[in-house]
Amino acid sequence: MAKWWRSLRTAIQYPRPPLSPLQPFHSQSSRYHTIQAIPREVAGRRVSAREREQGRIPAVVFPQSLLDKNPSNGLTSRKRLLTTEKKQIQAILKSVQLPFFCSTTFPLQVRAGSGSSMLLESGTVMPIKIHRSEKTGKILNLVFVWADEGTELKVDVPVVFKGEENCPGLKKGGHLKMIRSTLKYICPAEQIPQKIEVDVSNLDIEDRVYMRDIEVHPSLKLLSKNENLPICKCVATNLDSPEPVATNLERPEPAEV
Repeated sequence: MAKWWRSLRTAIQYPRPPLSPLQPFHSQSSRYHTIQAIPREVAGRRVSAREREQGRIPAVVFPQSLLDKNPSNGLTSRKRLLTTEKKQIQAILKSVQLPFFCSTTFPLQVRAGSGSSMLLESGTVMPIKIHRSEKTGKILNLVFVWADEGTELKVDVPVVFKGEENCPGLKKGGHLKMIRSTLKYICPAEQIPQKIEVDVSNLDIEDRVYMRDIEVHPSLKLLSKNENLPICKCVATNLDSPEPVATNLERPEPAEV
């Protein structure tokens, strides 16, 4: 697997072409990162611990339907137990970075074994969870979902702000209070946005940006019963104080995958 990682390091150095309006960012970035993996026959704490000792990260790939409340038994055959190279995943995380890693799709190639040229399976996947050790912060395992063209996925898309330097409310001494760090959409796999940009350049004190204000690709469906909920608010510093916003992109000690 070390050979694959060396080839990955070369691949991610190519320049990225410019984006067009409403074009999913991941379609430009993730194509330079192909995740290489080998199969795992069994799961369990001891097996996973041995993999990590050898510089690898256990992973699992599910079809989206198995994550639903009423999964279809006919698709369990697409569940894959895999092992990835730790250095490769670390290189990707340095380039893509959290929280955008879990809203980005990647090509996946499953080889017969370490150093093998035999390709067993390939497809497109999207990370949905990164499990880390609470004590060390090291990655324990990864969970992916199949994201092949034509499928629809439920995605927590990170929210980022732009225009803060021109925001009237901030110039008056206020601060921007983030109410939601992500927005959940049903997205076609080929139209997943890596992030949602919220323009706050016109916000004054007490102004808000609501879910209904966000412009996205028409194929995306917001998973919220109330589009009138706010995403952020510009508040006066002496009247309110920023509150930390929780995210679930990373989870502490998990059950072994």
